[in-house]
Amino acid sequence: MRHTRMDLKTACLLVLSILAVFYTLYFAASIILPMILALVVNLLLSAPMRFLHLKLKLPKPLAALILILGVFGVVGAIGTAISVPAAGWIERAPEAMNALGERLAFLRGPIHLLNTASERIENFMTIAGSHLDHATKAGGDDTAPIVMSAAPATGGLDNFGSSLLLGTRAFVGQFFTMILMLFFLLAQGDSLLRRFVEIMPTFADKRRTVQIAYQIERNVSLYLATITIINSLVGLANMLQCWLLGMPNPLLWGVMAFLLNYIPIIGPMMGITIYFLVGLFTFPSVLQATLPPAIYLCIHLTEGETITPMVLARRFTLNPVLVMGSLMFWDWLWGIGGAFLSVPLLAVFKIICDHVDILTPIGHIVGGPTRGTNTAPLFTPDMIDEDDSAPPGK
Repeated sequence: MRHTRMDLKTACLLVLSILAVFYTLYFAASIILPMILALVVNLLLSAPMRFLHLKLKLPKPLAALILILGVFGVVGAIGTAISVPAAGWIERAPEAMNALGERLAFLRGPIHLLNTASERIENFMTIAGSHLDHATKAGGDDTAPIVMSAAPATGGLDNFGSSLLLGTRAFVGQFFTMILMLFFLLAQGDSLLRRFVEIMPTFADKRRTVQIAYQIERNVSLYLATITIINSLVGLANMLQCWLLGMPNPLLWGVMAFLLNYIPIIGPMMGITIYFLVGLFTFPSVLQATLPPAIYLCIHLTEGETITPMVLARRFTLNPVLVMGSLMFWDWLWGIGGAFLSVPLLAVFKIICDHVDILTPIGHIVGGPTRGTNTAPLFTPDMIDEDDSAPPGK
């Protein structure tokens, strides 16, 4: 592995360029996010597209149309099937909250203690602030107080309805933007890449560009396909356990587990919490309500600690710390869409770094531990004691 030194000027320009890119990504999210989603879905559908075009000899536009109609037809059918029970749960939310309050009555004591402590701290801060204001006025501060009047809270439901309408319209617009972009990527993506390679100045640059594109398509598409299959099995397992335990709407909770499993760490935690709340609303005792989330946790541990590492570790690995950092960053930047894209974007970033000399050290840091790697600590107390006891000059 070659390493290239980076001078201070280049490092500063690189940092400023990265900040400018992130600034643009944040303020242009409404148009950039659908395009990035289309690129990721294009990688996921690259193998079926190649099969339809090369094996079945279908024209690329027709193959792209068949894939889009097939995939989003299935997604639409599942969404239609779960929309009615999901709307029913939303309508029953006030009733469910009252029932949960009754079931969690044993937590009222600890919650009351926490509220009492919070009120005491707030009273203490208020008293301290009043003494500070008194001292400030005694010092000759004659600034007149500013009186602010709160507007009456009217039109809450109207504001909520208008916000929901605007959010739905924005989502529909971004969805159709993604579909349109995905169609042209599937139909003409290869020609776009070919034109991009042709403008590279040297043969080495052309070869590097082809290698990066090949590695991204191969590794990321394989990762997405593998994770999709694994998440489908996780969703089916959770749907089966909900059906066996008698939870209502098992298809809804299975689809939810499938989608949440795309979000590392935080997604399964949210799923376990939701399963516990639904169990409290469904079953007569708290002990029975803990059974669905416990099974969910066992399924997640089996998948996350055994199946996924065994399947994906031979291809490429990512540093878990950076995976979590990428999840939090992209979730802050783009919301739930960024959370879904956090791992694929980190994988693409690692592949690009591995093929650009100046970024090779960063790619090495992003890579995770491989099997057989020595996990002994870099520094031990014995080594520190030996260094301290060594005579000067050695």
